[in-house]
Amino acid sequence: MTDIAMKGMKDPEQEQRSLRRKRLIRTLLPIAGLVMVFILFNILTNGNMMKRLPLVMGQVYVTMIASMGVFFIMTMGGLDFSQGSILGLSAIVVCTLSHISIPLAIVGGMATGAAIGAVNAYFYVNRKIKSFIVTICTMFLFRGLIKYLTTNSPVAGSPDLVAIDSTAFKVTCTAVVVLIGFGLFCCTKFGTYLKAIGAGEKAAMFSGIRTDRMKFMIYVLAGAITGFAAFISAIKVGSVTSSGGAQLETQILIALVLGGMPISGGAMARFENFIVGSLLFVILNSGLTMIGLSTQMLQLIEGVVFLIFVAIFADRKAIHVIK
Repeated sequence: MTDIAMKGMKDPEQEQRSLRRKRLIRTLLPIAGLVMVFILFNILTNGNMMKRLPLVMGQVYVTMIASMGVFFIMTMGGLDFSQGSILGLSAIVVCTLSHISIPLAIVGGMATGAAIGAVNAYFYVNRKIKSFIVTICTMFLFRGLIKYLTTNSPVAGSPDLVAIDSTAFKVTCTAVVVLIGFGLFCCTKFGTYLKAIGAGEKAAMFSGIRTDRMKFMIYVLAGAITGFAAFISAIKVGSVTSSGGAQLETQILIALVLGGMPISGGAMARFENFIVGSLLFVILNSGLTMIGLSTQMLQLIEGVVFLIFVAIFADRKAIHVIK
C-alpha cells in the first residue's frame, strides 16, 4: 500500500520542473510566433514585408503605448474596453490645444485620459461594478461625445503639430514610455503589487497592499498613458474624425493575448507581453493586407489566431476571477 501510495504521489521536484518548462514555453511561444509570422509574410509578399518595414512599424507606436496601460490593468485582473474612446476624446483635446501650445496639448491629452480613467475607477472601485461592465458603458458614452464634437467637421490640429511628426520622434517617445513602464513594473514594488492583486485580491489586502487605492491609480495611469498615445496619433494624422480611436480596444486586447498575456492577470504576466503582442498584431495585420485578403477574410483569420492564443494562454482555474 505504501509503495502504491508513493507511486500515486507527484514528485515535487518533477512538478517544479514541469511548471518551469510550461512557463518557458509560454514565454518563448509569442516570440517564436513573431519571428515565424514575419518570415512567412516576407516570403508570401516576395520580400515586400522587409521593404515596407518602416511603413509597417509606423502603425505600432499608438498600439504599443496604449497597450502598456491596459497591460497594467489586466495584470491586476481587470479589463478596459474604453481605450478607443479615451484616445479619440484625448486626441480632440490635443488638436484643440495645439493651436495654443504643443506642450499644453500633451498635458491636456494626458489629463483628459486620466480624467476618463478616474471615472472608470470610481465606478469600479467605489461602486463595486465589474470593470468590463463599467468600461463598456463609458466606451459608448464617450464614443457618442466624440461623434457629437466632430459632427460638422473633423477637429484639426495646428500645423506645428504635424510638423513634429517623424519616425525618430515617435520611436523616441515610445521607447521612453516603455522604459519608464519597465522601470516601474520590474524594478519597484509596483509590479509586485499588481501581480499580487491579480493572483488574489483578498490575500494582497491582508498582506498590507491598499488594493482599492492601487486599482484606482492604475485606471487613472492607464488613461493618462492612452492620452499620450492620442498625441502620437494626432501628430500623424493632424486631425480627429468621428472614428478616432475606433477599434483600438479590440486591437489592444488581441495584441496582449498574442503576446501571451494571461486573461486573468496575476504572477504569469510578463512585461514583454504587450511589446511582443503589439509587434505581432501589426505584422500579422499588415501581412494579411499585403497579400490582398479582403477585410472580411482578414478579420476571420485574426479571430481564429486570437482564439488559438486564448486557448493556449487562458488559465481555466483563474478565468472566473476577472474583476
